[in-house]
Amino acid sequence: MTVLIAYGTVEGQTAKIARFINDVTRKAGYDTILINTGDQIRHVSLTGVDRVILAAPVHERRHPKLFEAFVETHRDALASRKSLVLSVGLKAAFARGQEDAWDYLTEMLMRTHFEPDLTALVAGAVQPDNYGYFEEEIVQHVVLKDQKIDPRDGAREFTDWDALRETVVTFLDN
Repeated sequence: MTVLIAYGTVEGQTAKIARFINDVTRKAGYDTILINTGDQIRHVSLTGVDRVILAAPVHERRHPKLFEAFVETHRDALASRKSLVLSVGLKAAFARGQEDAWDYLTEMLMRTHFEPDLTALVAGAVQPDNYGYFEEEIVQHVVLKDQKIDPRDGAREFTDWDALRETVVTFLDN
């Protein structure tokens, strides 16, 4: 069985997550195809692909445009396969941000008109080396509002790798 893992990434955390998913999927005995939707992919053949895992980060309330374009362009082929969509973001790391994180995922699915079999939120990371002044202020005062985390203290990862492994394995087993 072959699993397509298609991801978008902005700061690198979702790429790290996609590689992790690729490793988990291979260890579970599946063949994989790993693609970055930001690589200006015009057409991807899903011939021979049995399952699809899609992952993308949320930045400024949206998933990357090229990721959304990939999902919308391949919607019919994706819909004919069992699918899991993972929305990666800092809001997903905190109970107070969960509702917003689900809203961002719902809005992306509405824009792309795609209905996956399973969805999940994955906590992202703070990557201050990738931020300019504006991004740092948004992360600190909007995304991390009411959290005792200062992005100026350095990179911090919130991804729960065990929970992600469980989500992927459960998806593959069903």
